[in-house]
Amino acid sequence: MTRARRTTLWIAAAFLALACCGSTIAAASSQAASGSKLAGNWKGHYSGGVSGHFTIHWKQTGSLLHGTIKLSNPSGTYALDGSVRHGKIKFGAVTVGARYKGKLHGTTMSGTWTSGEGGGSWSATKS
Repeated sequence: MTRARRTTLWIAAAFLALACCGSTIAAASSQAASGSKLAGNWKGHYSGGVSGHFTIHWKQTGSLLHGTIKLSNPSGTYALDGSVRHGKIKFGAVTVGARYKGKLHGTTMSGTWTSGEGGGSWSATKS
């Protein structure tokens, strides 16, 4: 094998290795950036002007959140829309006039809520 051919093969192998590593890194970065960790079911409680417990089911597309929240008080299941950016979450249940904001910490999140009936705090854990 000639020296030129060996050099060409080494260069081709190096490019192939970089391409494989780059694809893996890009896929991992894409998944982390989408923050798909929020998708799924969360259970929690709220207190303040109104108290109770809730279950949230999230679907996530990038930083946008859509789903439902089942409240114990006022009893019912309501549509949710929200967003998450840099570990901060905001969402609302428009039909009951409730707005939530807080911080995400891995599989837990917590914050404050407001509505026409007052406000308070909330926290949830991914189930």
